[in-house]
Amino acid sequence: MAPRLDFSNWWAKDTRKGTPVVVKMENPNYSVVEINGPDAAFRPVEKSRGKNAKQVTWILLLKAHRAVGCVAWIATLFWALLGTIKRRLIFRQDVTMASEKLGKGKLLFTVIKVLLATSLAILTFEVVAYFKGWHYFQNPSLHIPRNSDIQGLLHLVYVTWLSFRADCIAPPIQALSKFCVALFLIQSADRMILCLGCFWIKYKKIKPRIGEDPFRSDDVERSGYEYPLVLVQIPMCNEREVYEQSISAVCQLDWPKDRLLIQVLDDSDDESIQCLIKEEVATWNQRGINIIYRHRLVRTGYKAGNLKSAMSCEYVQAYEFVAIFDADFQPNPDFLKQTVPHFEDNPKLGLVQARWTFVNKDENLLTRLQNINLCFHFEVEQQVNGVFLNFFGFNGTAGVWRIKALEESGGWLERTTVEDMDIAIRAHLNGWKFIFLNDVKVLCEVPESYEAYRKQQHRWHSGPMHLFRLCLPAIITSKIAIWKKANLILLFFLLRKLIVPFYSFTLFCIILPLTMFVPEAELPVWVICYVPVFMSFLNILPAPKSFPFIVPYLLFENTMSVTKFNAMVSGLFQLGSSYEWVVTKKAGRSSESDLLAAAERESKTTNLLQIQRGASESELTELNRLKEQKEAAPIPVKRVNKIYRKELTLAFLLLAASVRSLLSAQGVHFYFLLFQGVAFLLVGLDLIGEQMS
Repeated sequence: MAPRLDFSNWWAKDTRKGTPVVVKMENPNYSVVEINGPDAAFRPVEKSRGKNAKQVTWILLLKAHRAVGCVAWIATLFWALLGTIKRRLIFRQDVTMASEKLGKGKLLFTVIKVLLATSLAILTFEVVAYFKGWHYFQNPSLHIPRNSDIQGLLHLVYVTWLSFRADCIAPPIQALSKFCVALFLIQSADRMILCLGCFWIKYKKIKPRIGEDPFRSDDVERSGYEYPLVLVQIPMCNEREVYEQSISAVCQLDWPKDRLLIQVLDDSDDESIQCLIKEEVATWNQRGINIIYRHRLVRTGYKAGNLKSAMSCEYVQAYEFVAIFDADFQPNPDFLKQTVPHFEDNPKLGLVQARWTFVNKDENLLTRLQNINLCFHFEVEQQVNGVFLNFFGFNGTAGVWRIKALEESGGWLERTTVEDMDIAIRAHLNGWKFIFLNDVKVLCEVPESYEAYRKQQHRWHSGPMHLFRLCLPAIITSKIAIWKKANLILLFFLLRKLIVPFYSFTLFCIILPLTMFVPEAELPVWVICYVPVFMSFLNILPAPKSFPFIVPYLLFENTMSVTKFNAMVSGLFQLGSSYEWVVTKKAGRSSESDLLAAAERESKTTNLLQIQRGASESELTELNRLKEQKEAAPIPVKRVNKIYRKELTLAFLLLAASVRSLLSAQGVHFYFLLFQGVAFLLVGLDLIGEQMS
């Protein structure tokens, strides 16, 4: 028997290269041969060598096809962008210039133009210096050459500029950048705490619950009179596109008809729209719905004045709760049954707020980015504040108020354009508690055009600062706990309403491009890249389907900081546009719940004939007139794009800064400035709200 040879220990110790080969012979003798030479016949065969020339050719062709397709796609986008720039900036086809408001908005535009002109002059000067070989700006430590090294007058001017830049310009920019970075980190910490609170709520499954369902079908002891009296208000103003679906949804609420009253509060100044709404109200009134139409002759105070006028009616005193829905909101039939029971056995509960969902969130890039922001607002901010603080800002719609809480808090006031936040602050100071129901959702719309979204954001950011000036004395002198006062002043107002738009605009739109021309004040990479991307990742968590849009979201948020900063300043200093209310334009998008309404609209002709049979001659004439006005609705006008000067000017400023960063070989800064400049360019040309194919 042949001896057993164990070479495992020898193989582990020997590190020489080679391939051991065991050869079995016919006879019982065995031989072990070790090949140390680089003979190709004994080398291990790699997997890639198994591919023949034809396979390799196909792989190369496939990769080349993908690369060409990617390059062609980028070239197509670039060519389309150039064509749009040529059409809108040079030939001005189907565009109009967005009017600049007097005051701070015009002053801000002037400052940005001065920065752009200065940056272009400095960029031209440093490009000349770069090709001359004066690369002093690339050195980490500034080296000023001696007089003997000066090569001419231009070189002398350049050296003087370097010295002036290092001694006079860099220190204030560094101080301002450090201040903004500190604010940025504070706001990031606040977002982190809110996200941790949301994770804790999800982990512990914390949510407001009802002790027992008071409306279950097997409870025969409960009868209709035990349902509380509920008033539903639908404030609207020239809402031609959405009035019908909102009234239809509210009229289908599952609540006893004798315990429900619907007020349609129409502030429209267009008589044709008034007639259309009257017809819709009359139709539902004929079906037995307790609904009334109200129109003010004196339209003061915007939405707050409309609600205040409606609450002054004598019959409102008999009602215990009031639900408010804006004209584009479509509540589910069980909305009241999911919200009103929370008031039972909780006498200090003043508000129950539901969550918004959006029927047009996938319409274009702008609506997708808005959905990210609003999902974070409801899922994180509102829910966490509702669970841990019993306080949050009322969203103005899709909520149910206890009328007693409204009356004790002073009712609706016309002193600001954020009447919802105003009444929430005053109710909180009076000791009322709020709850947020994240699982009760109400369909609505988000603006589909940048113009409408810009005006909405201006009101949402100027109003809180105006309100802060009005509410600060009341907050300080109130009897609530000190930590609640600190939460209102430091977090609710200063951090989330003032600091956020200030640092985002100053840091990413002013300081960052300036640091490219003043390298001594350069921002670290983690400030412009790592932390913003991480915070954007946290913001997108409530909307996980939006993860592919994380980069556009980050860039768009920095772009919107111009509008938010301008609005914040106008509200803080009470400029002309701080008390400006522009109704957000709606598109009237249909939802799944509209299918029933569509079926009902098909039977309107039959119902109209039945109404006419029992109507008098004057009523018949009125109905025919309403029908004719509805059929004579105006033809929709073709959309005209606008050019936004501040955004375009900032786009050129950032693009100039990106060229400067390219000269100094700053890769991360270059890409960020380039992409941010393109984002400003798209917004300035009104391309962000274009419809998606």
